[in-house]
Amino acid sequence: MAESARPVHRAASSLNNAGLHSRVFLLLDLLIILSVLAAAVVVFWLYEDFRVRAYTALGYGWVPVALWGLAVVATLRYRPRWLFRPWNWWLAGAGLAALAVGTLSFFDAGYGALAFASLGGHWGSAMVGESQVWGIARLLAIALIIPLLLSPRKAGQSYGVVLFTLGKGIWYAAYYLWRGTRYLARLIGRGVRTLCNGETRPRWITAVLHLPGRLFMTLTGKLSRRTMTVPDATAENTPASKAAPAPPTAPVNMAPVAVKGSQWGLPPVDLLAPVETHEADDKPLKKMAENIESALADHGVSVEVTDIKSGPRIVRFGLMPGWVEKNPRQNKDDSLHARERRRVQVGSIMARERDLALAISAPSLRFEQSSGEALLGLELPTPMPSKVTMREVMDSQGFRKITGKGGLPIALGADTGGEPVAMDLSALPHMMIAGSTGSGKSVCINSIIASFLMTKPPDQLRMLMVDPKQVELTPFNGIPHLVVPVIKDVDDVSPMLKGLVREMNRRYKAMSEIGVRNIAGYNGKSKDPMPYLVLIVDELADLMMVGGQEVEHSLMRLAQMGRASGIHLVLATQRPSKQVVTGLLKANIPAKVSFAVANQVDSRVVLDSVGAEKLLGKGDMLLLNNDNPRPRRVQGTLVLDEEIEELVGFWLEQKGPPLPVISLEDAEDGEEDDDEDAVDETMLEKARELALRNPSLTSSLLERRLKIGGSRAAQIVERLEEEGLLITR
Repeated sequence: MAESARPVHRAASSLNNAGLHSRVFLLLDLLIILSVLAAAVVVFWLYEDFRVRAYTALGYGWVPVALWGLAVVATLRYRPRWLFRPWNWWLAGAGLAALAVGTLSFFDAGYGALAFASLGGHWGSAMVGESQVWGIARLLAIALIIPLLLSPRKAGQSYGVVLFTLGKGIWYAAYYLWRGTRYLARLIGRGVRTLCNGETRPRWITAVLHLPGRLFMTLTGKLSRRTMTVPDATAENTPASKAAPAPPTAPVNMAPVAVKGSQWGLPPVDLLAPVETHEADDKPLKKMAENIESALADHGVSVEVTDIKSGPRIVRFGLMPGWVEKNPRQNKDDSLHARERRRVQVGSIMARERDLALAISAPSLRFEQSSGEALLGLELPTPMPSKVTMREVMDSQGFRKITGKGGLPIALGADTGGEPVAMDLSALPHMMIAGSTGSGKSVCINSIIASFLMTKPPDQLRMLMVDPKQVELTPFNGIPHLVVPVIKDVDDVSPMLKGLVREMNRRYKAMSEIGVRNIAGYNGKSKDPMPYLVLIVDELADLMMVGGQEVEHSLMRLAQMGRASGIHLVLATQRPSKQVVTGLLKANIPAKVSFAVANQVDSRVVLDSVGAEKLLGKGDMLLLNNDNPRPRRVQGTLVLDEEIEELVGFWLEQKGPPLPVISLEDAEDGEEDDDEDAVDETMLEKARELALRNPSLTSSLLERRLKIGGSRAAQIVERLEEEGLLITR
């Protein structure tokens, strides 16, 4: 038992000896450290030169350096192995100490021993260098190396992400800077081309550019007049080369243009804006054609674009259907016959309308088959839109031909091929215009009126204007072409229409007395020619709601019989419903113009077909008349407000001979009434038949059954009451 307890006692005594030994060594280490510190203090106290040199060597940088040195000494004393295994940690600590010394070197002490150095001492200043930029770069390099020493993998990944993001940002910045520079260069180039082109640059810039020359010519003219002397007899022998310079050219003549057979003058063409030049580029159009062919081919439809017509806003591609091979047929000997082919059906092409619009990213797409062409037309918005000016259409051969014949020319616009479209209102003979708000309807009416003001004096054309909205046609008040001022009150329209019907009957009576059939024959024989009369209504829906059947009946009679007497209608509405554009009225107005409408129902009301709901707006229209059985797409003429003001001002300033009075008032008492209020025997016989079947017949029922006006129905009711066919009340 005693023998077994001896090893335990020996182990305990050895542990006690080891603990005592470690405590002794710890005390010795503390004594050594205190001795070293005391010796350092003594040395610093006794030797001032050494103290100053040591202090200025690192300054406050001694703190991180001393901490790192103490850590090294302690590790070397107690754990020597730790000094070599995690060597990267010691290098990172040295880097942190160097980073602290370098950072302190950027700060000046201001006074004391470090006044000529920095807080980091001379060593810190030497490490940073004279250039602060390079010093910061060195410190950043040390700061970047420290994480790599501690954790190379994670630091490398982080640095890679940062470098990738930085490079991507630099690439994006350079790309957008390049795009912005290119856009700015294009914008500057376009502006320079606009300013250098005399037709497209603004007028005020032209005036400013010509101002120095005008001032110089004015001063030169004044000086020449001041120095001019009386010519002597030798002036006749002076050579032509020594003669005085010619005076400057006169400005553009704005005098009225003479008209044959009229004492009024027409406005010059210079009142209108100049024609804009269109630069056509075939590359985008060919690219669009290739996209159309490939898009349809992707859906199994073979087509070929064989014709391209570019207009102001629409480009028309002529599609030729491709060939499809039929199934091979075999004979009795199983020999393969030649393969037969057939054309692709047009319906299969039109069925891919939505797929084609999605493939080529077209905002608007419309198929159209023109008469006389073996092609299917595809209409798309052009990538190079342009405007159609009034002067461009007036300079066309078609417009001049109508003007030469003495008709009523209308500068309507340009078709999908860019050809000007001019029409003769006297041959139409009436026009219906429909379109939603902002589609270009009012601009079209202004272009029609401007066409008349540019080609017809007031003794050859008179106009009646109805503007319930009170904003569109009121600028034309005061021109001599107006029979009465622009009518704004809807209640005044019905009496005016009845007066216009009476004027039509009066003209027919005058033509029958001479023995002619139309106004052209009457003006050729009579000494007092009759002017054309054009009724322009800006909003037909307001008239139909207020006037009802009376307005419809008057418009229908004018539409049926007005052409021969020189009376023509231009009716516009933005609500093309069946209650506004009735069947009888639409049947008597063959020319119809539809701008963009809301839906297919409105398009069918106006054109009897769909398509107007796909228009682009802003003057994009479909034209339907006797010459075009299918709707024809036209871009309307743009008439600027400045041009309208110039035209109105021209006619207001011109003073011509008095015009013949056109009376639209009711006939006076005792005067023979040849208008619609006269009761004929045929109408009276029909009324008698109705009265025999219905003794309580009223005037309103008589109006609906016989399609007559209120005054005539009242006269017939009085006549029937006198005859005893109606029950008197």
